[in-house]
Formats: sequence, structure tokens, C-alpha cells
Amino acid sequence: MTCAIISGPHRGARSVSHEKEGWWAGQVVDVGIVIPRINCSARTSTLTCSDSLPHSGYSQTLLSPRPPVYIRRPQSPALSELHTSRRSSRLFESLEFDPSGSWLLGRCSAANDRLISDPAMGTTILPDLLTEILIPATAVVGIAFALVQWLLVSKVKLSPERESSGAGNNKNGYSDYLIEEEEGLNNHNVVVKCAEIQRAISEGASSFLVTEYQYVGVFMAVFAILIFVFLGSVEGFSTKSQPCTYSKDKICKPVLANAIFSTLSFLLGAFTSVVSGFLGMKIATYANARTTLEARKGVGKAFITAFRSGAVMGFLLAANGLLVLYISINLFKLYYGDDWEGLFEAITGYGLGGSSMALFGRVGGGIYTKAADVGADLVGKVERNIPEDDPRNPAVIADNVGDNVGDIAGMGSDLFGSYAESSCAALVVASISSFGINHELTAMFYPLLISSMGIIVCLFTTLFATDFFEIKAVKEIEPALKKQLIISTVLMTGGIAIISWIALPSSFTIFNFGVQKTVKNWELFFCVAIGLWAGLVIGFVTEYYTSNAYSPVQDVADSCRTGAATNVIFGLALGYKSVIIPIFAIAISIFVSFSFAAMYGIAVAALGMLSTIATGLAIDAYGPISDNAGGIAEMAGMSHRIRERTDALDAAGNTTAAIGKGFAIGSAALVSLALFGAFVSRSAISTVDVLTPKVFIGLLVGAMLPYWFSAMTMKSVGSAALKMVEEVRRQFNNIPGLMEGTAKPDYANCVKISTDASIREMIPPGALVMLTPLIVGTLFGVETLSGVLAGSLVSGVQIAISASNTGGAWDNAKKYIEAGASEHARSLGPKGSDPHKAAVIGDTIGDPLKDTSGPSLNILIKLMAVESLVFAPFFATHGGLLFKYL
Repeated sequence: MTCAIISGPHRGARSVSHEKEGWWAGQVVDVGIVIPRINCSARTSTLTCSDSLPHSGYSQTLLSPRPPVYIRRPQSPALSELHTSRRSSRLFESLEFDPSGSWLLGRCSAANDRLISDPAMGTTILPDLLTEILIPATAVVGIAFALVQWLLVSKVKLSPERESSGAGNNKNGYSDYLIEEEEGLNNHNVVVKCAEIQRAISEGASSFLVTEYQYVGVFMAVFAILIFVFLGSVEGFSTKSQPCTYSKDKICKPVLANAIFSTLSFLLGAFTSVVSGFLGMKIATYANARTTLEARKGVGKAFITAFRSGAVMGFLLAANGLLVLYISINLFKLYYGDDWEGLFEAITGYGLGGSSMALFGRVGGGIYTKAADVGADLVGKVERNIPEDDPRNPAVIADNVGDNVGDIAGMGSDLFGSYAESSCAALVVASISSFGINHELTAMFYPLLISSMGIIVCLFTTLFATDFFEIKAVKEIEPALKKQLIISTVLMTGGIAIISWIALPSSFTIFNFGVQKTVKNWELFFCVAIGLWAGLVIGFVTEYYTSNAYSPVQDVADSCRTGAATNVIFGLALGYKSVIIPIFAIAISIFVSFSFAAMYGIAVAALGMLSTIATGLAIDAYGPISDNAGGIAEMAGMSHRIRERTDALDAAGNTTAAIGKGFAIGSAALVSLALFGAFVSRSAISTVDVLTPKVFIGLLVGAMLPYWFSAMTMKSVGSAALKMVEEVRRQFNNIPGLMEGTAKPDYANCVKISTDASIREMIPPGALVMLTPLIVGTLFGVETLSGVLAGSLVSGVQIAISASNTGGAWDNAKKYIEAGASEHARSLGPKGSDPHKAAVIGDTIGDPLKDTSGPSLNILIKLMAVESLVFAPFFATHGGLLFKYL
């Protein structure tokens, strides 16, 4: 066999001419890409390539004998250094120029019998060593920044000591006089009450999560065993090396190794997801009472405390996710070595583990919080006409605990799962493209470098909210949060351009369903950027449809004049309409990204949408923290002025939570499609033809699954809420002095109802999602499973967006009436009026939509896709049992 350096019109060639000998003059092409269409033959001492050599021509294994090969020397100064390069020592037994200096002589080494091209043109500006330093260093910077923000939050003391006023008007407000002191109240018992309530919420949340993780841990252990058994049985638990899936002329690690490392990465992803959710909950419960206390000094102080607390969670999650993934890859590489195809196929288990835990966290936490919320609202506000979060309401502690276990812990695990899966999808595709085949480390780690740049960009963006500008009025809260999205997107666009320039070769190839597609680095920049800007569009559209500052929510509030029925009708219509623009944004992103860089383009577009995850999580977590702060203010008996401020923070938080869900759903659609493409390639499916009965029945079943899943979660919330309502009514009726405030309710019983219901009810929906791919793939095969994945993706995205926005609009319509900030709002109020009661009913209907079913659906579509990819080797080998025997 022979090796050679050929020239070709690829890497930035300024001019190309076809010479009479049949060689392509110009600059050189990629290293080691196998393109079977190249027609080359070895004659004596000369290699001849015919005119059929593609313009993006690459490599082909040549037949024996093994004579030396002479090829015209390309006009590339770097080529003379080839014999000293890292690749040449692996590819050639000998490599030298002939005496005239115009030809290059090379002979293949036994392990690399390939026609190759000049690697000098495949280099990146950023060296591999610097890449290996920058990624973990950036993660450490993100963790350090999170700790700094936490220290600043911790300066707000949960103690009744009077704060010194001698330091003047400090911007961060730790030396300001308190409102109560100005009003002559100076009641330090309020601080003690806040500390007690905060402790009760924190203990309740911790207790629930520990219980939840114990049950889910058993499920995860069983599923890990399934992964090992299914993948290990592909070749009968063979320990022999196998031909690689995409490069049959290369040898890859044994199937058993893939089973072991996929199982390990699954467990690692699940553990990281658990840590992300638990840390988020602890941070939120640490900050909620501190936000309440800071509200005594002004809305700006409370905003900074809540936002900084959200930033702690955002940066910890983004940095931990990046660092754990990077360390995992490097540890796995110790075994896999140059087998990058097998390495990154095993790493996909990391995304599967992350999303598996996120599913149970979202469903379990969502059932918990909404059962308590619905029970508290229906009895307390509608029947007893007492304020929200009134301490006389038995369900109030369970409601506030639920905000932390559902909206914080569940959401943290959810977005971690999205990040892990988008990274894994991009790495899998890259590993079978020129990056992986040529072992170009910097280009291979392009997705991780994008995430690293995102941490730096979000760090500067956060300072705009906490240090560069100060909130002085309620009306400035929502614009400040919107500016976070705009600033981070603009800065990140520049960051993506820099990373694309220094971390990518000027031209490379991307695997595209069996062929290699030539891609320029600027094309990949546009793929990431369009995902980033599509996320901003989705965020703004979500804000428009869920914020009470705009007409859609105001129209929903106005419909409450005629009762709950018209409120429900208007809310449903708003949710359906809110789907239109986000779907167009996602569709345009898919088309442009695929046109430029095939499925890899779609994967990095999803990563672009999540590149500012630290800022997205900060504004998302800010909402539940503000909601808890308002509840604590009410339960501690603080003045109405403080409650007005926390309500204003909470109203903006509802909108930001909806924006966060929009980002999660949009990115889930993109990453699911990228994973779907990787699954199709790994399963060796040439086309997914919907006219084939096998595929079409899968399409129908897949489109039905989100409805089945939503029915299960909605009914679970309804059943738990029914028990909660009955318990709250019982306590109001049977505990003397409860309504008068002379007796304390039994908070613990309501917490127990929510805990038991959520633990019991989260298993069936989770089992539905996780077992469906296994059953369909094993019994009906990969073609039917591809239809299921496509159907669930298409219908799940629509339902998720609609459900989240409908619930968010109903919630803010209620708050619009309660706030009475405009003449129109005052005409619908006050609290306790018939329009307000109708708005509360709409809010309670929307609670499970926006906080349980809606956000869980995006996990459904991406979890089924990544699970199918992980089990693809088994399905491709042993799947379709039913069709084989029918």
C-alpha cells in the first residue's frame, strides 16, 4: 500500500488549475478522509489520479504493491515541515523530498495505509495545549465568580442586629436605614420570623429532594444495568477489537468497552444532574429570606440580591457541567487513545444520565409544587378570601418548598441536561468528521470552547445588572432583565466569531449521512450565531405573550370580567398563537444550520442557544427566589410596601421563568434533531421514508406520546391537588381560631401530602419516556423508532411552548389585577373581586401547564432521542424482533 501528499482546490486555494498529468494544482486538502469515489491507481513509482477526483477530493486506501509515491510538490511553505509534524511520524515509515526538491517521497506505515493530504493547511491558530488549559481554566473562573456572588449575598445577615448606619449610602445597601426604622417600627422580631420561615422551607426542600433521589437512584441503577446488558450483548460481550463503525479499515475498541464506558458516563451525567439541582435548591433557599430583608431598603437592593443568587446557580451549573464533561473525556481517552469514534460514542451516556434525572426532577418537583399551589390558592384565595402566602393557610409552606424543588432544582437539572446533550451531539458528529479522523483536538473541542466563551461573556453581562447599573424603580426591573438577554447575545456573537476563527481550520469536512461535506469556518460561525439569535427571538416573543406590560396578557385579564370560562378561552388562544413565531425561528435555524454544516450545524446551533446558559439560569432562578421572598414577607407580617416590592420582583420573575422555558424548549428541539440525525447514521438507515408503513406508524405513535405524557402529569397534579384542597378545608373547618390567627395550621401534613403524591406519581410518566425507545427499538426496529422520534419532536415542541406560555399568561393576568398599577387593572380589582377570583381559577389551571407538563415535554423529546442514540448499536444488530418473525 502507498501513502502520498496530494494537492487540491480546498483549503483556501486562491487558484486552481488542472494540469496535463492529471494532478490538481493549488493548495492542499484534509488529512485522512476516506472518500470512495476517488479513482486512483499506483503504476510503478508514480500515483495517478483520474479526472474524477472531486474538487473537495480527499483520501482513498490504495492497493498493493507498496512502491514509493512521487507527487508534485504543492506551493505550501509549511509542507517542508511535514516530516517533523506529529501526524507524519504516525503515518509514514519514511518521508523526504527528492534531490530536485520538487517531489515528495513517502511510504505508508503499516497502520495507516491511506492517501493523505497536507496537514499544514488543517492547523488551527489556537494550539492544542492552550485549548487544554483554557477550557478547565474558564470553568474554574466561573466557579470562582459564583463563589464571589455567594459571598456578597451572604453579607445580608439573617439576624436581628441593627446594621451600622455610619458607612453612608453604600451602593450595595448593607448600611442603609430600614423602612421599619423610618416608620418608627424597628421590629427585629420580623427578622427572626424570616429566619425561621427560611429554615422551614430549606429543610422541607432538602427532605423532599433526598427522598426523591433515593427512589430515582434505584431506577437509575436498574437502567444502568440495562445499558450495560443491551450494549454488551451486541457482540456477545466480546473483548476483541472490532472494525470501526464509520471507518471499516480502522480497528476500534471492543464492544464490551463501549458498554462499560457508556454505563459509567450515564451514571456520571446522572450524578452531575443531581448535584446541579440540589445546589440550585440550596442557593435559592439561602437567598429567599435575604431578598425579603433587602426589600426593606428598596426594590433595587432586593433585585440585586435575588439576581446575584440566581447568578450563583447559573455559573455553578454551567462551569460544573463543562468541567465534568472535559475531565470525563480526558479520563476516557486514557483507555480509548486514538479511537475517538468509540470515545465520543460512549460519552453520549453523559447526556442520557443528565436528562434522565432532569425528567424525574421536573415531573416530581412540578407535581409537588403545583399540588400545594393549587390547593393553597383555591381554598385560601377563592373560598376564604385571604391573601396569597397568608400564614393561616396550611399549604403555604408546601407551596414555597415547591418553588424550590420544582422551579429551581428541576429547572437546573433540565438545563444541565440540555447543555450536556447538545455538547454530546456535536462531539459525536465531530468524531466521525475530519476533526475526529485527523485527531484535531482544538477543532474537536469547538463545542466546549463555545461554552467556555459563554461563561466569560455571561460574567461581564452579570456585572451590568449588579454593579454597572442600579435599579431604582419597579418599572426598571423587567427592562433590566431584558437587557441581560440582549447584552449577552451581542457579546456572545463576537465571542463565537473569535472562537470560530482561532479554533477551527479555514476549511474542513463534516459527516453528512455517509458522505463528507466540505464546510468553511465562517459557515460554522453562522450556525452557532443563528441558534443564539433564535434563542433571543424566542425569549422576546415569550416575554411579549407572558408579560402583563403588553396587550396579550392585559386582554386575558380583561376577559375575567365575564368569569373564569372566558378567561380560560382567551388564555388557551394566547398559548396557541404564541407558538407561531418560535416555530418559525426554530425552522429557520434548522434550515440554515443544516445547509451550512449538516447535522453538526444543528447541534452547534443548539449549543449557541445555550451558550449564555449562565445568564439564562440567573434570570430564570431569580423568579422563584423573588416568589419565595414575597411569601416570606407575607408570612412574617411585613408591611404592605415590602410586599408590593416583592410582588413586582415576582411578576418580572414569572416572565423570566417563561423566557427560560422558551430557551429550554427551543434548544431541546434543535438538539433532539441533531441526536436524531446521529441515531439515523449510527443505525445505518439510508433514508427515513414516511410512506413506509413501519415509519408512518412510528410517526403517529410518536406524535401521540406528548399527549399521553401530559395527560399523566396533569392528572397527577389534579389528584394531588384534590387531596391538598380537602386537607386545607379540613384544617380551616376543624382547627378553632385558625382564621382569626390565634391558632397555627398543621403545615407538616400538607408537606407530607405533596411529598407522597409527587414520589408516587412521577414514576409512571418517567417510565413511559424511558421505556418507549427500548420497547419500540427492540420489537419494531430502528425504522419505526425513527418515526417515533420524529413524531414526538414535532408535536412535543408545539405543546410545550403553548402550555408554558398559556400558564405564564394566566399567572401574570392575575398579578396584573392584584397590582392595580393602571386604571384598567384597578377597574378589574381589588383582590377578592369576581374578576380577580376568575383570574385565580385561570392561574390554578395554568400552574400544571407551565410548571409540570410544559417544561417536562422538552425533556421527553431530547431524552428519547439521546437514549435511542446510546442504544443504537443494539437496535441495529438485534432490533425489530417482531418484524423478523412475522
